Amino acid sequence: MKIRTIVGLVVILSTWVTTVNAAQRPAATCDRECLRGTVTQLLYALVKHDVSGLPVADTLRVTEDAVEKPLKNVGLVTSVTRLRGFRQDIIDERAGVAGAHVVVEESGAPVMLVVRVKVVADRLTEIELVATRNAKEGLIFNIDGLSAPSAVTNYAPRPGQLATRDEAIKAALKYPEGLSAAKTFAAVNAPFAPNAYRFENGQVMAGPDCKFAPGCQNISTQSLAIFERLGDPQTRVIAVDERMGIVWLRMAWGVQKEGGDQLTVWETFKVYDGQIHAVEAFMRILPVEKRNGGWE
Repeated sequence: MKIRTIVGLVVILSTWVTTVNAAQRPAATCDRECLRGTVTQLLYALVKHDVSGLPVADTLRVTEDAVEKPLKNVGLVTSVTRLRGFRQDIIDERAGVAGAHVVVEESGAPVMLVVRVKVVADRLTEIELVATRNAKEGLIFNIDGLSAPSAVTNYAPRPGQLATRDEAIKAALKYPEGLSAAKTFAAVNAPFAPNAYRFENGQVMAGPDCKFAPGCQNISTQSLAIFERLGDPQTRVIAVDERMGIVWLRMAWGVQKEGGDQLTVWETFKVYDGQIHAVEAFMRILPVEKRNGGWE
């Protein structure tokens, strides 16, 4: 009887410990590879023209070019036919957000595509898609410059080189601050590295290799006077890839009246060693009424 009692107590104790440990473990989260895989799963669903297998939440919200619609009604679901080699990921594990600048095809025609997803409890709760198909839609459309993601943005900094999340965001926000000042980035003490560059829609627009305009070889001192007439940018922090030192901003600026257009820019900032080393963007012109992207 004593042996049976002891065995019974052991079983009860083991069950109790297991229950307590299970209760103390955090809920399942989508880690870095899970988030990256979710973006991949969405991209392949577009190519296959079948989104029925995606792990979506009942509360899923979707926008395409800043217009909210059911996932099944997204135009890209029926138009994308192939993925090209360019893909730049941004993974924010803390926020459960992942995104990518990718190049896809629609029946052989290249398309620059911005993808943002949010995952909660392993389910897609948000999908944001913005496509740029030509220079008329994006001002610049240099597909030949988008054969592969850049080595600079994909350099993996050592932990000691990385800024904190707040520090990285503060550095990136110096960029829209500089645009608002409409002078130079140096005027607002934006922490650009000496060889920093800006790359927009496949074209070098600032930095040592820039041939776009006189003075564009130095991103810190190039003139920003044009922004006096474009106005202050509306800025949203989309994600922070704390492992890779990437801050992702969405900015929109241009005319402020109804019926006009806004230049919408999805811009990544590579931040490490206390400096911004690269700025890379996908751009799309959208009506001013869509300047919030449908998310604010």
